[in-house]
Order: sequence, then structure tokens, then C-alpha cells
Amino acid sequence: MTPSATSTSTPLSPNTFDALGLLPALCQAAQRGGLARPTEIQKTGIPALLEGRDVLLPSQTGTGKTAAFVLPALQKLAALKEHEGHDTPSIPRVLILEPTRDLAMQTAGVCRQLGRQLPIRTRVVCGGVSRDQQERALADGADIIVATHGRLLETVERGELILSEIIYLVLDEADRLLDEEFSASMTALVPYLADRPQTVFCSATLPEPVMALAKKVTRNPVRVEIAEDNLTPRRLTQRAIFVEEDEKETLLKQIAAHHLPEGRCILFVKTKQRADAIARFMRRCGANAHSLHGGQTPGERKKALARFQNNTGNVLVTTDIAARGLDIDDIQMVVNVDLPPKPDTYVHRIGRTARAGRKGRALSFIPLNERTILRDIEQHINHRIRIVTAETLDR
Repeated sequence: MTPSATSTSTPLSPNTFDALGLLPALCQAAQRGGLARPTEIQKTGIPALLEGRDVLLPSQTGTGKTAAFVLPALQKLAALKEHEGHDTPSIPRVLILEPTRDLAMQTAGVCRQLGRQLPIRTRVVCGGVSRDQQERALADGADIIVATHGRLLETVERGELILSEIIYLVLDEADRLLDEEFSASMTALVPYLADRPQTVFCSATLPEPVMALAKKVTRNPVRVEIAEDNLTPRRLTQRAIFVEEDEKETLLKQIAAHHLPEGRCILFVKTKQRADAIARFMRRCGANAHSLHGGQTPGERKKALARFQNNTGNVLVTTDIAARGLDIDDIQMVVNVDLPPKPDTYVHRIGRTARAGRKGRALSFIPLNERTILRDIEQHINHRIRIVTAETLDR
């Protein structure tokens, strides 16, 4: 039974975490973590998860999705600890699967931050971490495993991790499971998992192939939805400019000279080679720019993000590796130097700015032969993006 979050008889506001049925320690941790009040998906998702229901969560950025599945997991673990005794050795009961190492690290950080008052251990199992270090950490006990598919499968097959007691499974960015690599790893992991754990299925969109997958791994799920007009942040100004490929550097030079914000700016491009080249070009234009992409080692990516977050670099030129999940505060502007091929990727990209009620700007470069992509994006977000010129960029 879920522990009661409060004993007061005073009616609770639906806009507080207390009203969702969370323990006082978790409500306090949420407030200290900057979560002043629950988001719309937290209001629906958290009570359903505390009741033991499977849930389909939207994974649009800025919706509070991670806390929506982490807080109920922590509460369930706290109840188990209370029932079994705090001296009982920690065994994995919660498994959170992420598509990338960076997302796994960030999600583990949220678990530790929100669960700091509880006797709960979070471990990360992913590439880029020493196997010996990982093995020692697991030997010390783990309640929550945050993992990427490939390294998790290797660890389980080597007998270093038992997943048969998992009661709560999160498939984050689950639409990525349709990719052949992720699908193969997940299929191989199924025999090692407990039969039918409570499942949280997170996906930015739910087209038929993704819904078919969701039906396979969930039972009678609660589907949490956000209003169509909330697909993009409300305080985000979206603009587009028609520019041919050979004119993009000229426009970037103008942006570097006159339009870069004092805070942070992200430039999205389509390839890792282009990310390095555009970062070099922006530095020649006087911007403090760094590149971030999948061709870098985990250490190189960590350093690039640290420079960006510490304001020693205010421009990050990146591929879509930074479109999902990276939690970087106060990004004031996003520029799509190259358009993404899919509208939902556009939503993820521009969702890096205008977070937590702040204002933000998004500018997209549109070659004339990609006008149909712009129309698809506008239809997807149900919003007409204003076209500007080089002379009216600030209007």
C-alpha cells in the first residue's frame, strides 16, 4: 500500500506535490530541486503510477517527464525498504532504460537528487564507464539501475547483474526501440527480466508502429497527453528564414556579430563533421563556440558540455545528440542551421530553450527545396512559423 503523504484533514491543492500522494521527503526534495508545482503530466502520471498502473508518458522536453516517473519509483522503493527492513541488502527493483549514455547519466542524477533523503542506491550501467568500477559499484548493492541497452545486456549475460526482481521498468525515449540495434538488445534482455513489471513507456509521439510496441509491453496503460498547442513552449518565439546552402555561413556571420544572446545558444547541424566545421567558423567570427557530437569520446563530450554550462563557451554546435534530454539551464536561442528530417525532432531541438517559464527564440534556416519540411513542421505543431529576412531577424 502506498504510504500516506500527509495526515492533515485540510483539503490539498491539486497544484502541490502533496496532493498527488507523495511522501513529505519527496515533496521537499522536489521543491529543493526547483519543482515549485507539478506539471500537467505529473498531475496525471504520478497518481496513476502510485496506484500501480502502466503509463504512457509524452517525452516532449520541459514537461517534467523524468520526475513524473522517478518520484513514484522512489516512493515504491521506500515502501519496500520499510516493509523488508533497512538492513536488507539492496537488490535492483527499478530499471530505467535510456538510449544514450548522456541521458542515462542525467536521469541517474535526477534519481539521486530526488531520493537524497531516502536509503536508496542508484547505479549507472552504460558504455564509457570502467567495467571494474561498474562491477564494484554493483557489488555494493543497487536499488535503481539506469542503463543503456548494450552495456546492460553484456553485464547481465556476464552474471554481474540480476534483473529477476525488477518491479518497475521505464522505457525512456521508447520510440528509439524501433531502431534495429535497440530492438535486438531489448529482445535479448526480455528473458532476464521479471515477468510483467509495472511499465512506464515514454515517447515523443505515438504513431501506429510505436503504439503497437506500447501494446506489447504495457497492460491497460493510462495514456497521459498534453494539449496539441503545448507541443512547443508557450514563451518561445519561432522564426524561419529562407537561405540557400551556400549563403548559410554569411548569415551565421551576421548572427555572430549582431544577434547572439549574452547567454547560451545552440546551433543544430546534420553531421558530426559539419558540427566541427561550423564551430571553427563561429570561432573565427568571434563567438566562443564548441562542438558536440557522437564522434567524440565520452570525455570530450563531457568537457564540451562543461564549458558550455560554465559559460566559458556560449555557443554549442551540435548534432541531434543534444536534441533530447540534455538538461542545460537558460538556453536563450536555438538555431536550426540544418533542418531536421522529422517534425518531432524539431520539437525536441527547440525545446532546449524557453524552459521553466523563461522566454526563448528559435530560428530555422530554410533552403527553398526544403519548404515542404517547414510545412510538415507547422502542421505537426499546429503553429504558423513567421518568415523573416536578414534585415528583420529581431522582429
